Amino acid sequence: MHPVVELAMRTVHEHVRTGGTPSPEGLPEEFMEGRAGVFVSIKKQGRLRGCIGTFQPTSESIAQETIRNAIAASTKDPRFPPVTEDELPDLVFSVDVLTSPEPVESPDELDPKRYGVIVSCGFRRGLLLPDLDGVDTIEEQLSIAMMKAGIEPEEEGISLERFEVKRYR
Repeated sequence: MHPVVELAMRTVHEHVRTGGTPSPEGLPEEFMEGRAGVFVSIKKQGRLRGCIGTFQPTSESIAQETIRNAIAASTKDPRFPPVTEDELPDLVFSVDVLTSPEPVESPDELDPKRYGVIVSCGFRRGLLLPDLDGVDTIEEQLSIAMMKAGIEPEEEGISLERFEVKRYR
């Protein structure tokens, strides 16, 4: 298990059990000093159990971003109740570290296996990570991201951005 994934797991375990957070020790320097958006995904028996993240850095390091988003994924994902102590042995974690988003002119510049997408219209914004099970086409990827943002396909002023991730398991 990669050290950043172990940090996400230790964070959720400690937070659920005691309300505390671990220190981010033993991580490579890039995680202690680098800054990036981070998504923490939690699965239970192969099914999503929580996923929260940031597409731009909001903390002083990737390690701190991971801690913050691991807690949020386990307690604040509106699709799920907070993780309980009984569930902890069954949870599997992954951490995605994002590159900075870049604008694209058309969907032709997207690839759902390589790029995540951000769809924006006014103040509404929907993000979908790349290489997700069951999302095989650009159309599916855009449709899900737009639905998450509450954007209708026929709306004017829709902008697209793409990003890549380094996925750690």
